[in-house]
Amino acid sequence: MDPHFYSTIEKPAIAEFKDRGSRFLAYSFPVESVDACKKLIAGLKKEHPKAVHFCVGYRIGVEGLVFKASDDGEPAGSAGRPILGQIDSKQLTNVMVVVVRYFGGSLLGVPGLINAYKTATALALQLVPIVQKPIELMYELNFNYHQMNDVMMIVKQYNCSVVAQEAQLFVQLKIGIPKSRIEEVLNKLNDLRDVKVKLPS
Repeated sequence: MDPHFYSTIEKPAIAEFKDRGSRFLAYSFPVESVDACKKLIAGLKKEHPKAVHFCVGYRIGVEGLVFKASDDGEPAGSAGRPILGQIDSKQLTNVMVVVVRYFGGSLLGVPGLINAYKTATALALQLVPIVQKPIELMYELNFNYHQMNDVMMIVKQYNCSVVAQEAQLFVQLKIGIPKSRIEEVLNKLNDLRDVKVKLPS
């Protein structure tokens, strides 16, 4: 894996898999926080009030350290783990897949469930292009208004992202700097007079 980039998906997708009358609807989403995941799951529960299971797998963060595999009442290890396994096999992060199951009357058994959740997830992830995004390091900048143009030129030139901006007497900017360009950007910013650069507290 490239230490300067991570792989994710850019837009949601939905795929369906059927087995012996049961329907498995797999929803894949790009996500950046556990809160975002909870909101999306709550939305799906409203959308599918008659579904019996909402099984979830997600991995979040550029290091991929935040993850979940939920069987939501299915036999242990038969749903969440196969979903997360598909996300991991593609080396994705900031991705959640929720598989909504409508029971069709026949029991599938654990091997059948594993296959259904794995296949539905794989289908949903095949529908969206995988994108490479730069891993960014967060920095906080403080400077006078009249330096806004100089600062923003550097931000744009190096494809930094502006995460937050506050302006009172001074401008406070929180930016994400691509890891691969960190030295260049910090050198450029340090060349500007009276621009204070620090790690966010």
